[in-house]
Amino acid sequence: MKGFLEFIKKQGVVGLAVGFILGGAVSKLVTALVNDLVNPILSVILGLAKGFETAYLKIGPIKILYGHFLNSAIDFLVIATIIYVFVKILKLDESEIKHVKKL
Repeated sequence: MKGFLEFIKKQGVVGLAVGFILGGAVSKLVTALVNDLVNPILSVILGLAKGFETAYLKIGPIKILYGHFLNSAIDFLVIATIIYVFVKILKLDESEIKHVKKL
């Protein structure tokens, strides 16, 4: 048991677990932001009465459901932007560069 606890401390497993849990929470928050605020605004701008998620393009008998894909793409862009901003604010990228240079 002692070896296991030392492994956890050395490898930063607790930090990884905390990051994983926070990532899930941020993902839910961003999904709510996109679904509840961004998509309704885009629906009004694009003139989609039923909502952005249900948007589709009909070509003959085929329906191309692009609304859900765009919703996921917006989620990704918002999450990527938030991560980028936090990395820059916390200067995590600079500390990694300094750490690599020291090695």
